[in-house]
Amino acid sequence: MTAHELSLGEKRVAAQPKPIQPGLAGRPPVASHGTFNPPPGEPVPDPFSFDTPRDPHWYKRALFYEVLVRGFHDSNGDGTGDLRGLTSRLDYLQWLGIDCIWLLPIYNSPLRDGGYDIADFTSILPEFGILGDFVELVDGAHERGMRVIADLVMNHTSDAHPWFQASRSDPEGPYGDFYVWSDTDERYAEARVIFVDTEQSNWTYDPVRGQYYWHRFFSHQPDLNYENPKVQDAMLEVLRFWLDLGIDGFRLDAVPYLYEREGTNCENLKETHEYLKRVRSEIDRLYPDRVLLAEANQWPADVVEYFGDPSVGGDECHMAFHFPLMPRIFMAVRREQRYPISEIMAQTPAIPEGCQWGIFLRNHDELTLEMVADDERDYMYAEYAKDPRMKANIGIRRRLAPLLDNDRNQLELFTALLLSLPGSPVMYYGDEIGMGDNIWLGDRDGVRTPMQWTPDRNAGFSTCDPQRLYLPLNMDPIYGYQALNVEAQQRNPGSLLHWTKRMIEIRKRHHVFGLGGYAELSSSNPSVLAFVREYTGPVEDDAVDLADHILCVNNLSRFPQPVELDLRRFKGTTPVECMGGVTFPPIGDLPYLLTLPGHGFYWFQLPGLRPEHQA
Repeated sequence: MTAHELSLGEKRVAAQPKPIQPGLAGRPPVASHGTFNPPPGEPVPDPFSFDTPRDPHWYKRALFYEVLVRGFHDSNGDGTGDLRGLTSRLDYLQWLGIDCIWLLPIYNSPLRDGGYDIADFTSILPEFGILGDFVELVDGAHERGMRVIADLVMNHTSDAHPWFQASRSDPEGPYGDFYVWSDTDERYAEARVIFVDTEQSNWTYDPVRGQYYWHRFFSHQPDLNYENPKVQDAMLEVLRFWLDLGIDGFRLDAVPYLYEREGTNCENLKETHEYLKRVRSEIDRLYPDRVLLAEANQWPADVVEYFGDPSVGGDECHMAFHFPLMPRIFMAVRREQRYPISEIMAQTPAIPEGCQWGIFLRNHDELTLEMVADDERDYMYAEYAKDPRMKANIGIRRRLAPLLDNDRNQLELFTALLLSLPGSPVMYYGDEIGMGDNIWLGDRDGVRTPMQWTPDRNAGFSTCDPQRLYLPLNMDPIYGYQALNVEAQQRNPGSLLHWTKRMIEIRKRHHVFGLGGYAELSSSNPSVLAFVREYTGPVEDDAVDLADHILCVNNLSRFPQPVELDLRRFKGTTPVECMGGVTFPPIGDLPYLLTLPGHGFYWFQLPGLRPEHQA
């Protein structure tokens, strides 16, 4: 009997050994790389014990770091990054200040879509390692006070998955109804085609079964049929399998598309939310302190539904990405006006108390432009994708630094916005050093090149022959690994890496960024975005008062700008600049005048007593 023939329940038992120690299966323990000596982190509470202190809302304060395992570090010299390689770099991530590592797909896959075409939900891609390597990674992260979440594609599988092969070959068998089949390709006509560059229809004919199968993405990714209770149970078993191995949560890929209904666009349907409530209930019951992050590229008013019932603090996903905000940050800075950001923030509804937005600048996909108007999309293409190779589907496939012309002032401004706007920030690997991209590579591989660690052979990523690398390294004069790498920036106190680390440290000192409210201030200058983050939460058990107010002032123009702010509600407060601790003039009755350099920003702490403590 092969592994694929085992039931999910049998595989779960077979692949769940006793706690795995470093040096599994006779292999040596993973050695750390680099000279990073972070202070000891506060270990993550044991996820298998209810006796240790819990931290159910850790994700609201966390900084997430998105890692392409294939591109982070190669431990065995085969040219492909792997889980042991990532484990060897945990000291670097702890040194940087990362709270949670987000892994792109690690499952067995034919890799026709970067691993999002899963052929086996309960095994590791052989190039990445084995299940023991995964457990070792999770344990190592937990020891350093970091958590680990992973992508999970609930909507579809690869056409190489045993479920699909059984479904197409035996329509009357146990897997015959695991996918959405039809005798015609005219059903669900109102559903949009998402990958317009490669797909003409959401239906593809299968000559083996003699019917069409439904797919919202690539034709080699058939959608699962969640009308079938056995599919619902099978996906819950997949979740339990990984949670039993200690993972801290999942980014749920493509969740708006789980169900289909005639006469609708087949997105955000009631049945989808009902199933997510069932998933959340199961996780809360058996696996406390875990997180579900929804990937729903929708308008905020639609996405907020994925948090669930606000009267109970949310009963679906703990987090959801705020997709429409991201392109508007780029638009606002290029137009040198705050209105794109102001408008989308004004349209963002309140979310349940136990929930959090996930915000980002760039990730492993294209800079998506689905949630902008046609004229705005044309503007973004004209400004940020001057070469047609930079476009992909409805978006722009570029990394952060090249999008901003490698302008250090813009990189700092964008990072400051990422760290200060409402939500938990998500950084993409390499953006902390300003890594470049390669638009000459196909699909979205241009933003998935190897991490640049050192100026040595293969950028310190691998010891293999350079021609064996899964993708070529960046070697251009600006972003090439010989000049741009972690080692060089670690040795330079004025580097982008050190600056980013300091900003992360400031954010960690102020819980208001993760827990506080957001209030935009009207200003006399449209090029300046000013807002106050304020938190007046409870006093902790150790009598530490978490009340905090941070004033954030951002110049979206490339030229110096003055601004007058109405801060009378903080009259008598003396602002303290957060990076240098410099005291600014006290706030009075008159408008507060500030002058900002081009693409400059300020973070001011507004110290003072809690309202109920004031005389």
